[in-house]
Amino acid sequence: MTTSSDFMKMPQIAEEVAYQLVDIFCMFGAPSILQSDNGREFLYKTMQNLADMRPGMKLVHGKPRHSQSQRSVERSNQDVRDMLLAWMSDNSKNMKTWSEGLRFIQSKKNRALHSGIKTRPYEVMFGTAQRIGLENSLLTEDMHSSNETEEELEQLFNAGKK
Repeated sequence: MTTSSDFMKMPQIAEEVAYQLVDIFCMFGAPSILQSDNGREFLYKTMQNLADMRPGMKLVHGKPRHSQSQRSVERSNQDVRDMLLAWMSDNSKNMKTWSEGLRFIQSKKNRALHSGIKTRPYEVMFGTAQRIGLENSLLTEDMHSSNETEEELEQLFNAGKK
């Protein structure tokens, strides 16, 4: 089982975190502004690496002890941290590194209703709900549960075209 202390002991290599975030940014677009919470040196180095990789990005720091900006950043950091810890616990047998969970956490956060924009971030960006597995398909459970091969699925789709 993964604990909070395990999370803090993970290889804290700023370049690795920056690389994973750049991967996400290349897929979905990068923010123009990155905000640091003036936290640990590790966080600053990660943010600086990102800014170095993407010269058009602006790196800003929250005001030290400025409660409004700090609360927002800290709440978001805590949310991602908790989600990542839960993902690691659920997937401990299959994961190689903690950073593998970042895409799953990103997907989960982007499917959740955002109180500020009153909708889901994924839907704002792509204009449709995110599809996960067959639950959002036109196939009913009884239609696809017995199909296990590509040929069986092809027959099912071809039968629907007639």
